[in-house]
Amino acid sequence: MDRRSFLTTSAVGGAAAAAGTLAAPAYAQGKRTLTMVSTWGRGLAGVHDSAQYCADMITAATDGQLTVELKAAGELVGAFEVFDAVSSGQADMYHGVDYYFMGQHPALSFFSQVPFGMTFQEFNNWFYHDGGRDLADELYSIFGLKFFPAGSTGPQSGGWFNKEINSPDDFQGLKFRMPGQGGQVLGKLGASVQNIPGAEVYQALSTGAIDGTEWIGPWADEAAGFQEITKTYYTAGFHEPGPMLSLNTNLEVFESLTDAQRTVIEQVARASNGWTMSLFMANNSAALSRLQSGGVKLMEFPDSVWDAFGAGAKEVVAEPMDDPIYKQCHDSYMESMASSAAWISSSEGAYTAQRNRVMDL
Repeated sequence: MDRRSFLTTSAVGGAAAAAGTLAAPAYAQGKRTLTMVSTWGRGLAGVHDSAQYCADMITAATDGQLTVELKAAGELVGAFEVFDAVSSGQADMYHGVDYYFMGQHPALSFFSQVPFGMTFQEFNNWFYHDGGRDLADELYSIFGLKFFPAGSTGPQSGGWFNKEINSPDDFQGLKFRMPGQGGQVLGKLGASVQNIPGAEVYQALSTGAIDGTEWIGPWADEAAGFQEITKTYYTAGFHEPGPMLSLNTNLEVFESLTDAQRTVIEQVARASNGWTMSLFMANNSAALSRLQSGGVKLMEFPDSVWDAFGAGAKEVVAEPMDDPIYKQCHDSYMESMASSAAWISSSEGAYTAQRNRVMDL
C-alpha cells in the first residue's frame, strides 16, 4: 500500500502525519534523556522487569550519553495510549505488546502474536533471518516508529475461569479478558471479550466485571493474585504460544542518534529478548507447583474446545487479507513458520519426547 494514501485514509493518519512533521533533534553528540512509556503497570512481574531492563541497559551501555527514564502505565500516558504518544513525539520510546494497537493496523498482530502462531524461536527465525525485519520496517515507518523485538513471555496459559469449560458452548456470554486476535476468536464462540490493561485485571476479576481472564503464565499470574479469586486454571492456551514484546522508538528520534547509540538500542532489545524469555521460563514451574499446592485446579481444554479455537482462529487470521500489507506479512509469516516447524518437530520435538520418556521427566 502507498504510504501517502494510507495516511490519508487511516483513522490514525493525522497522528502519524504529525509525527512526520516533527523537526529532527539537533543534538546527536550531547547527553540527552529519552522518555520511555509502557503498557505495563509498575511492578507487574516480568513485563515491567523487561521494560526496566531495556531502560537501564541503554543508559549503562551508552555511559550516560542516553539516559532512559521509564514511565509505567498511567504515569505519563495510559497503557493503551503509548503507541500514539511515541508516534506523535510526546514520548521517545515505548515498551509493550502491539496487539493492543491492532486498531492502528491489523498487521501489528504478526509482530506481537496471532492465535496458533509462532513460538518464541520461530518468531526469531522469521524476524532476524527470514524477512520479518524488512516487513516490520515497512509497517512501522507508516506510523513514524522503529520496532525491535524485546522479549517474550513464552507460551501463555489458557486462563482463569469462574467455571469449568467442557464444550465450546460454555463461552456463550462469558465475559472474558483477552486482547488481540485471540480475543476475536473467543468472540466468534459467543464470549463478551474485554480488553483491559494488565494493572486493572485483578480488580475486574474480583468484582465480577469479568468472568475470567488470561494474563501470562504461572509466575506472573501468581504475582497478580488471581488464585485468590478463582481456583480454575487452564494451563495451555491457543492464543499466545510465543508473544513478542516490543521496544518501539520514535523514528525521527532514532535516526537523530549516532550510529553507536542506534546500535546500542538494537542490541539491548536483542539482549532483552532472550533475558525476558528466560526470566519467565525459569520461574514458571515453581510457581505452578505453588499454585497447585494452594488448591488451584490445573485444567486442560477438551479436544472439542481446541477444535473450536482452531476453526475460529483460521477465520480471524484470514479476515484482513484484503489489506496488502497485512497479506504480505501473513504470507511471509506463515511460510517461515511452516519451514521452522518442519525442522523443529523432527529434531527438538522428537528429542524432547524421547528425553522425557527415557529420563522419566
